[in-house]
Amino acid sequence: MDIQIKNDNGKIMVTLDGRLDTSNADKFQEDIAPLMEGDKPDIDIDCTNMEYTSSQGLRIFLMLQKSVMARSGKMVMRNMNPQVKEVFDITGFSNIITII
Repeated sequence: MDIQIKNDNGKIMVTLDGRLDTSNADKFQEDIAPLMEGDKPDIDIDCTNMEYTSSQGLRIFLMLQKSVMARSGKMVMRNMNPQVKEVFDITGFSNIITII
């Protein structure tokens, strides 16, 4: 998985490319750890090229969402392919995380 993180005038833009699975979940969690700091984060995650997420990936997204909410911020995931969106729907994560 390729992860790009940019700060665009206070809005954090995250772009995910590839599969998020057990082989790279630890690296993903390490890469996004800085996003779990600071006040009122505004995080936009582009999932256009994310092909898959495992349960470990879901757990990391949930940790990030909880961290963002605790700091009165907002997190949005966008452009999910239907297969990944279905995983979020089946697990109920679509009710916790804003997906557009």
